[in-house]
Amino acid sequence: MNIEPYHTNAQLTAGLVDLIEFCQNDEAHLGIKMIEQPDVFEIEHHYQENGGNFWIALDGDKVVGSIGLLKVGQQTAVLKKLFTYPEYRGEPHRLGRKLFQTLLTYAQAQSDIDKLVLDTPMGEHRSHFFYEKQGFKRISREKLTVDYEFPDRDSLIYEREL
Repeated sequence: MNIEPYHTNAQLTAGLVDLIEFCQNDEAHLGIKMIEQPDVFEIEHHYQENGGNFWIALDGDKVVGSIGLLKVGQQTAVLKKLFTYPEYRGEPHRLGRKLFQTLLTYAQAQSDIDKLVLDTPMGEHRSHFFYEKQGFKRISREKLTVDYEFPDRDSLIYEREL
């Protein structure tokens, strides 16, 4: 398995769309359409050109995981699109943790980022547990100091200082 920065490629984009649709809709039943997530089709422009980044995990040629870092403020970035197929969660792969560590290492190397924020659907208890284990604290929406778009499904907001 290999984690690498995303680069424009039709096969990678198709694999990423399959992963996202599986995790959001087949598994979590959130009913989020890809049209609500145009960033997936503009990764270089949306994430990478602004000083953030986006990584995919590949098992051979198959996209099996993803994570994005979106810079949104002077000192804040948003963790986006953390997805893995179920068979890559936990032992022996621990892909979610590896993807998060890749993002964290990158964010800490950026001298201007001192806080990460994220949104996650209220019903995604497994995700809440994961984020809390990684040092994120739940905050109210009123305490969110940046504005960014996300498909809201009664989302909870988390933040983590770097």
